[in-house]
Amino acid sequence: MNLSTILGTVFVLAFILLVLGLGIWGRKRPARLFRDIPAFARLGRAIGMAVEAGSRLHVSLGRGGTTGAQIAPALVGLGLLERIARAALVSDSPPVATSGEGALAVLSQDTLRSTYRSIGAAGQYSPEFGQLTGVTPFSYAAGTIPLIHDGHITASVLTGNFGSEVALIADAAERNGGMTLAGSDNLTAQAVLYATAQEPLIGEDLFAAGAYTRPNSWQTASLRAQDVFRWVLVAAILIGAILKLLGFEL
Repeated sequence: MNLSTILGTVFVLAFILLVLGLGIWGRKRPARLFRDIPAFARLGRAIGMAVEAGSRLHVSLGRGGTTGAQIAPALVGLGLLERIARAALVSDSPPVATSGEGALAVLSQDTLRSTYRSIGAAGQYSPEFGQLTGVTPFSYAAGTIPLIHDGHITASVLTGNFGSEVALIADAAERNGGMTLAGSDNLTAQAVLYATAQEPLIGEDLFAAGAYTRPNSWQTASLRAQDVFRWVLVAAILIGAILKLLGFEL
């Protein structure tokens, strides 16, 4: 086992232990407020307005695979899909999820199925609520755009691994007149979404979605652990730079 593997393992274990410690500690103390992210407040209002109007909400999970770092933003999207499905239960038009990868489509169907079952509404679920709209970047966009235009969509949540094709999806959502909340781990997609989406999530804001939309002690602990490790890394970089300037070889 090389040094980088050992350091990576230590890093992951330290993060898990910190989350556990902060989660247990957070249960005994009142919750503290985080900085305001307007996108999540607007999402809550959009869900309420969609339920009142009987329109649909759309969650797009991207086309990343289910292994490696590409799955991370899609998991955020699946969490938001569950939250939206619970809130929209009383609506006549249930939310719909689109994906550009087969396994993600199956995960979206399973998320919706388990959500409907948990709230005693298993009979209302349909596999059509989780759709695979294309298996290549632009076929995925081409399959999603008609759904946005013709499916009475009033808000779209785009969270996943996208490429430049996300510009077509975001543009369709904007032209439809609905709110668009979007974030990705891909730098090209982030640049595109910053220019096209109504509520872009930049950087780590995407991974704070759970703590802002469905807060609990563990979600909050995870977010605080990220902040702690961010400052640790900043300090390590600064110390390393200073030592390098002083002539120490690392």
